[in-house]
Amino acid sequence: MTKFPVDAPINKVIKTFEILGFRLVREGNHIAMVRENPDGTRTPLTMPNHRRIKGSTLRTILSQSGISREEFLRAYQKVR
Repeated sequence: MTKFPVDAPINKVIKTFEILGFRLVREGNHIAMVRENPDGTRTPLTMPNHRRIKGSTLRTILSQSGISREEFLRAYQKVR
């Protein structure tokens, strides 16, 4: 099993969320992304705009947006 990233580069995290269906909405002190779900609902996602995202912050983002750890890791491995 792949280890969960401890200090993930922000560019790689953004690309991973784009693979998972999110699109970038706003970028400032924080990065706002949103995903349009098949049932018509929207899933928002907000993360700090730092060079690297800590593992604990990333886990919180995943739980708030309803993404499983395994689903994120599969997409994260595809980004180079």
